[in-house]
Amino acid sequence: MHGPMSDPNPGYVRRLRLWDAALIVIGGIIGGGIFLNPYIVAQRTGSSATLLLMWVGAGVLTLIGALCYAELGARRPQAGGSYVYLREALGPLAGFLFGWTMLLVIYSGSSAAVATIFASYAAAVFGLPASATLPLTVAALVFVAGINLFGLRLGVQVQNLFTVLKLLAVAVLVACGLFLAGAGGGHVLAPDPARAHVGFMGAALPVLFAYSGFTYLNNLAGEVREPQRTLPRALVLGMLGVIVAYALVNVAYLAVLGHAGLAASTTPAAEVMQRVFGPIGARLIALGIAISTLGFCNITLVAGARVLQVMGEDGLFFRSVGRLHPRYRTPNVALLLLSGWAILLAVSGSYGQLLDYATFGDWLACAVGVATLFWYRRHRDDTVSFRVPGYPWLPLLFIATVALVVAQSLHDSPRNTGIGLLIIAAGAPVYFVWRRLFSRDQP
Repeated sequence: MHGPMSDPNPGYVRRLRLWDAALIVIGGIIGGGIFLNPYIVAQRTGSSATLLLMWVGAGVLTLIGALCYAELGARRPQAGGSYVYLREALGPLAGFLFGWTMLLVIYSGSSAAVATIFASYAAAVFGLPASATLPLTVAALVFVAGINLFGLRLGVQVQNLFTVLKLLAVAVLVACGLFLAGAGGGHVLAPDPARAHVGFMGAALPVLFAYSGFTYLNNLAGEVREPQRTLPRALVLGMLGVIVAYALVNVAYLAVLGHAGLAASTTPAAEVMQRVFGPIGARLIALGIAISTLGFCNITLVAGARVLQVMGEDGLFFRSVGRLHPRYRTPNVALLLLSGWAILLAVSGSYGQLLDYATFGDWLACAVGVATLFWYRRHRDDTVSFRVPGYPWLPLLFIATVALVVAQSLHDSPRNTGIGLLIIAAGAPVYFVWRRLFSRDQP
């Protein structure tokens, strides 16, 4: 596993410490959503108290999912994350469908979409024309792929910097919001009599999607030091940090704008900052959002590449994708493939529609991943350093809630959700053709 750098069959090197791993959890969740989308939640809730309850409640639910993934990671401290759990518990077809959807839509589409958000805000910061957005998008994806081709150490250092800077942006935003609120902080819990209550699930959907990404660290479990000890701690610490950050940012929005004002503002972060610093404030938060989204792209590509590499190693994808660089111990072929596909989606402009079709698939995969915990408890009851408290009730609560979210998504957007399910299902015939043509030597 830790042979010489010239080893022709290298494995991953365990370099990620607790600090690194916790920042990966935070950076994989906080992208641009908390700065841009709270107005949607405000439009779907009847009061500030309900809005805050949504953000904290969804955070607690995600923390439950993270606890389940902490046990899964402690049981299988290797690269691949959900793909490994689904393959072992449900068979290679389930693992392939996860990898298929991840490559085709979820990780690649997320990277393309968030890189485009980065580009639009970077252009605003530096006063560039709208025509610069696409070149900046491509440059961002090339940059984050490039820094990760030369070993985990450089990629982690850059990622830590991105995450610290995004947390600094959050802290400045919260401080500005609370400063502006002053004696008017009563706005935080004031109801909005002009707006009717829309319904719990309608408001929960965008909040839950803002918490997506908590499973990314498990994809890199093969590179975590003392994973059975470090990975559970990092997941819990990272999730608690995100919950606190999300709650405080929404308190700041509400303190300054009020519930009705937040519902009417598509750029609440810029509005808060502009009230304190003037036009330069809007530019500062645009820079913060650009850094935050660039860090998210970095983690998404790095985590997704590990899944593709393990699939290639298992014979469920091209064997070349399964190889690690003999010197840097990085899945360079997988990384180039995933980033290249994300660039094609960005250039074609089709990423947004694809992402609409299959975004719910990310949470669906999380729920199925949590469900594999029951299989592991029954068939692989190994001695592990961490077990989910409240088993089986907490895992069941997570699975049931995500099932309701998927059902609500199907009800609200039957076309998009239906097409998303078809994209996932389309992987099945591809799997069987692949096994027949390329994997005859596999069991």
